[in-house]
Amino acid sequence: MTSVRDEGVVRPTVEDEVAAAGSELIGGPVGRRALLGAHWWTPVRVVALCALGVFALGMVQKLPCYEGGWFFGQGAQYVHACYSDIPHLYTGRGFEAGLTPYVDRITQYSGGMEFLEYPVLTGLFMQVAAWLTPDFAETMQEQQAYWLVNAGMLMACTAVLVVCVARTHRKRPWDGLLVALAPALALTATINWDLLAVALTAAAMLMWSRSRPLAFGLLLGLATAAKLYPVLLLGPLLVLCWRAARWRAFGSALVGTAVSWLVVNLPVMLFAAEGWATFYSFSQDRPVDYGSIWLIISQQTGQPLEKANAYGILLMLLGCAAIALLALYAPRRPRFAQLAFLVVALFILTNKVYSPQYVLWLIPLAALARPRWRDVLIWQACEVLYFLGIWMYLAYTTGGNNQGLPQDGYHVAIAVHLIGVLYLCGMVVRDVMLPEHDPVRRDGSDDPAGGVLDGAPDAFTAHETLSGDSEPSLDAEDRTVRWGNPSG
Repeated sequence: MTSVRDEGVVRPTVEDEVAAAGSELIGGPVGRRALLGAHWWTPVRVVALCALGVFALGMVQKLPCYEGGWFFGQGAQYVHACYSDIPHLYTGRGFEAGLTPYVDRITQYSGGMEFLEYPVLTGLFMQVAAWLTPDFAETMQEQQAYWLVNAGMLMACTAVLVVCVARTHRKRPWDGLLVALAPALALTATINWDLLAVALTAAAMLMWSRSRPLAFGLLLGLATAAKLYPVLLLGPLLVLCWRAARWRAFGSALVGTAVSWLVVNLPVMLFAAEGWATFYSFSQDRPVDYGSIWLIISQQTGQPLEKANAYGILLMLLGCAAIALLALYAPRRPRFAQLAFLVVALFILTNKVYSPQYVLWLIPLAALARPRWRDVLIWQACEVLYFLGIWMYLAYTTGGNNQGLPQDGYHVAIAVHLIGVLYLCGMVVRDVMLPEHDPVRRDGSDDPAGGVLDGAPDAFTAHETLSGDSEPSLDAEDRTVRWGNPSG
């Protein structure tokens, strides 16, 4: 029998053909009389353990670099696709020398960078890991230890991430497996410190799903203090709250975001302004770099493309306007996770750099926006190809023996990544315009992760305004008749 605790939980092996086929490896789809949720192996715990196992496999994948690839020449870390910023920046940003981030100049260690070029909360994360790193006689051993300490801290971030995703949709905890088993999570988790911001963003979305907009804002502000991209989520939230007239909730989220961001940043802004500003000036001034559409254009035309910033900002603004129109014109108010995925994906597509670990930004949003194994796996395959492509390209350009992927091949790898992201964006847009195709809404739900937006009637839609339709907005009872029970 099915336990009471499992009542109503969506099982992917029942509704998803790819999940059902994949489950044959462990005995096939769950049966009607399966006993689930009545013992220790709850969905959230299973998801968390799977994520930790995948993270550990990613650490094993870095073993060739840990044993010497990071230290003895550049070629090995690219050939084995095990590069990580972490050990290099331990010495290259003055942590080994005991320098204080944002306060002490690091020019003699960094090769030109005057101050640490990371947001404040990420800098604190790096500094805490440096304090926990034991002293060794050899620098190489300290770099290895620093990577291990960071890996342990990032593993904790991974656990927080998957638990938050699994609990965001109360009836869809198994969607967390889309994050836990993502190949790109294993490959990129310990390249840099992005998982800190990703975990905080997932925690913020969990708070929003529980109708706690102030807590959402506080966590989103912390996430933005660790990486810039989380602040983009306020844009979709503004449009959705506009359509539903939930201004108080949006105001609480906005205030919470501003307060927590200021609490983290203000002390450094006041006492180390130049160091604090380095992240923002570096982001603005850096040239076109790896992984972007702008790199393809620049290398194919032989031009430096000095106006890439302006082009990227213009495309970003146009894309945000299109997402806003989509949200206001859609026949049914989109789910928050759908628009959050679209706006972050837009930022990635228009940015002038795409580091391999940036895929981590999208993985939890994709699991919430489009929880279908086929589509997520297609996208993940594209990202894995890009992950291999960039390291083979760097092996080709730095190895001196022309072994690896030449420039044109690398451009193909970038194109594959861009097409993969656009494909998943297309599926999400289709779900928005044709809500009957949305896997989350098939049971009559509205937006299970939408918090105060879940089941709320529309106060305004562009569709009615442009068409001159005078039909009043749906109240809760009408919505139930037309779409099914809003609470799912």
